Amino acid sequence: MMVLTGQGKYRDPLEIPANEAHVSSNLRTLSEYSTPEINHRLRNYLKFIFVREPFERLVSAYRNKFTRRYNTAFHKRYGTKIIRRHRQEPSNQALERGDDVRFQEFVYYLLDPRTQVEEPFNEHWERVHSLCHPCIIHYDVVGKYETLAEDANYVLQLVGADASVKFPSSSKTTRTTDDMTAQFFEDISPFYQRRLFNLYKMDYLLFNYSIPSYLRLR
Repeated sequence: MMVLTGQGKYRDPLEIPANEAHVSSNLRTLSEYSTPEINHRLRNYLKFIFVREPFERLVSAYRNKFTRRYNTAFHKRYGTKIIRRHRQEPSNQALERGDDVRFQEFVYYLLDPRTQVEEPFNEHWERVHSLCHPCIIHYDVVGKYETLAEDANYVLQLVGADASVKFPSSSKTTRTTDDMTAQFFEDISPFYQRRLFNLYKMDYLLFNYSIPSYLRLR
């Protein structure tokens, strides 16, 4: 999006510094327009959404936000709260730093009724149907992370982007996979697996994802 709207400042998405890519003011959001302008865009613009297998997305968010040392903001804001509420006899260091949240504790946090009462889910683990409202906004394209490059280039064709604009191919070898996700769920009891599945069930239904074979829901 920054390449497409940057008046030639960038030609390769991978050359954009990470800190600049995360500056929200670099791209305008729909809420910044007037109501007539919003309605015009919703009626006439190409609208697309990209989704991912819900539990793979969830494990990916956990790995990135709670197991990477550099994500201190997430450790402080969420990690300390998760450990305080969902770990028996936590150490003072864990309570202060919040940088060693276990996946099981993260699951307890998501299912804790107090969590969403206090504040909405963070966008990295909010249900996509709640985050992007596909039942209200009529998206023209629903792309999937599993076919990301192919779907993204299809969107670029639809918007008439210059042929030189290409969606970058990923060379990451640390990407969260289905097998990796299954390993994380090994230590989650069937009771909590079912509750977590029910929490994300609408995303599975709306975006045609199958129930993971590793779940023990019965």
